[in-house]
Amino acid sequence: MLKYKIVVVALFSLSFLLLIPGCTVAYNFNSGSIDYTKTKSISISDFPNNAELVNPTLAQNFSEALRDKYARQTRLQILPRGGDMHLEGEVVGYQLSAMAISADSYASETKLTLTINVRFTNNKKPEEDFETRYTAFQMFDSNRMLNTVEGELVKIMVDEIVDKVYNDTVAKW
Repeated sequence: MLKYKIVVVALFSLSFLLLIPGCTVAYNFNSGSIDYTKTKSISISDFPNNAELVNPTLAQNFSEALRDKYARQTRLQILPRGGDMHLEGEVVGYQLSAMAISADSYASETKLTLTINVRFTNNKKPEEDFETRYTAFQMFDSNRMLNTVEGELVKIMVDEIVDKVYNDTVAKW
């Protein structure tokens, strides 16, 4: 009788283990709320740099990062103009601010701030249209020159703003 119980338990356990891999729950956090039967494309204009302090590659880097995000995370066709959805805007702020003052009255930390104005048009759902400003910032030690940290900090800020724009336009979370 004990052997019979052991065999039954072993068979039950084996069958349970064989069934578990077939039961999965999948979540897709990439393409969010896009109805691909209605929305097939997005056009993303170049974002000109209208900030007082100009980083010569910022506008191009931002525009390309935005296009890359939608190309990687959605099935939307990326167009230069005339898409079912459209993104446009401009870099409106790129500034340095002294933050923490040390005992010798010099700034010990500097804050680099990036602000981008974005206009989103959804030709399939006009009620989702918006215009907003996105801001990101990074702090760095004032003993370091901006040109030594700028590339790394700009990439972090651009990625942060691109994620926010993506979340507000198609991810909806």
